[in-house]
Amino acid sequence: MTKQRLTWVDVTKGFLMILVVIGHFPGDLDYPLLQYIYWFHMPAFFVLSGLFFKPLAKDEPIRKAVKKRFMQLTIPYFFFLLVITCIRYILAFAYGNTDISWYMEDLSTLIIGGRYARGSYGVFWFTTVLFFTYILFLLLTKYLNRFYQFFVLAICYIIAHIQSYYVIDVIGGSSAEASQTIPILWNLDVTLIALVYFAIGYYAKDLFLHIRLPLWTICTVSSLLAMYLAWIDQFDYHLSLKFIRYNDALMDLIIPFIFIITIFGIFQFITRFTPFKALKFIEMQSITIMYMHISVDKQMNNFFDYGLVGYTVLCLGISIIGSLVIKKFIPYGLFFIGDIRAKRPILFNSKLFIT
Repeated sequence: MTKQRLTWVDVTKGFLMILVVIGHFPGDLDYPLLQYIYWFHMPAFFVLSGLFFKPLAKDEPIRKAVKKRFMQLTIPYFFFLLVITCIRYILAFAYGNTDISWYMEDLSTLIIGGRYARGSYGVFWFTTVLFFTYILFLLLTKYLNRFYQFFVLAICYIIAHIQSYYVIDVIGGSSAEASQTIPILWNLDVTLIALVYFAIGYYAKDLFLHIRLPLWTICTVSSLLAMYLAWIDQFDYHLSLKFIRYNDALMDLIIPFIFIITIFGIFQFITRFTPFKALKFIEMQSITIMYMHISVDKQMNNFFDYGLVGYTVLCLGISIIGSLVIKKFIPYGLFFIGDIRAKRPILFNSKLFIT
């Protein structure tokens, strides 16, 4: 893969991370920006992960690959889970909350994770789903031929939409509340549809890495048309992986695809002329931004009355500062935010953690 392609991928990830932050804006908007973002931004992350997936040879052991991915994803997961929880509990106790049952109930939701972990933990579901998506796809590509891989993916997609139909159309009401009537640990049921987006990134790698102008034009025009129709209330489409809101099997493929092609194509073109260093810098801090930005808002909105722009700038800025502080001043900070090649605590030097 050329340096240019790596550049556009990093820039795209930085842009998508900004959209993640914007997507959690707690206020109301007079236009459907958040709806547009949810149409594609999470599928795009799974597609990008699929782009860089490397299948194992038949004689290559799975254990090493799984352990490496486990370390990369779960070390930051538990690090930020611990940090955020400690801060929350210290503040809760300082404000007079001495109800032990509240802390126990709160801890139980953190153990279950996924869609049950709300508020400051709103993004944690992505890590667990990505990890199990990776494992499942690793198994598919190692033990099944291409025909059976597609067969399993089709079954997963069908089951995912049956479940979503049950949540959205049978249970009804708010998807956030309805989805919680299905008690699945760590949102593992979302792996069913995430696996399909991941696979699309892998199987259509050449298409995504070399987006042609005719395809980009068609997808861009289609994306703009979909946005316009939604703006005038002529296109009622919603997508939320976390809360199992993907009950339109056709559009759940088409809409993310056309938007992903549009965004990837834009950055493939732009990075031919400029490296977009600001977005690359944001991508470098993306782990901390992902885990911290909601907590930043939870604290800052007590002191500031901000709109979308102020919210985005403040959450990005403080999260970036937090990332730099962790890397520079926290012992083993680089390791705790996902760099498993960095210096690590003695605990993690045992065979159990060495990849």
